[in-house]
Amino acid sequence: MKNILVITSSHRKNGNSNMLAEQFIKGAVEANNVERVDLSEKQINFCRGCLACQTLKKCVINDDAALIAEKMGRADVLVFVTPIYYYSVSGLLKTMLDRANPLYGSDYSFRSVYLIATAADEDSRAVDGAVKAVQGWVDCFENAKLECVLFAGGVEAQGDVKDNIAMCKAYELGKQII
Repeated sequence: MKNILVITSSHRKNGNSNMLAEQFIKGAVEANNVERVDLSEKQINFCRGCLACQTLKKCVINDDAALIAEKMGRADVLVFVTPIYYYSVSGLLKTMLDRANPLYGSDYSFRSVYLIATAADEDSRAVDGAVKAVQGWVDCFENAKLECVLFAGGVEAQGDVKDNIAMCKAYELGKQII
């Protein structure tokens, strides 16, 4: 049984990426402990680049990001869920990845990282910038690997993903984590 932390980063509560997150969770919860964090419901400030976290092993900014980073460090599996904005991850996710800097050089537990993304653009290359952003973060953690990217393109209006094959794929992806 793995501890999975699903981090969503859309402001649309019932948006396409959040719908995929729910399907993933339905599949994963059958054999794992799953916790979901919705960044849109949290107070997360920008990283100041002070690097105090490298000495203190925690961030000096008093907001929700510090607790989320701690949860990230304890999870076996991280799942980042994002809508694609201008061919990259959402600002919420990028800000959280920056604020997870205290994990660098720590005894983190995660080994597997997954990316679930949606975009209005149906071209499979629309996710490339998001993959690069997440892979760049993962590359800083030598024991971690970006295991899988699930992308649903051509989903612009809220709920468009409902009839997309990605819904089944998200469920199956969650189920395969054991």
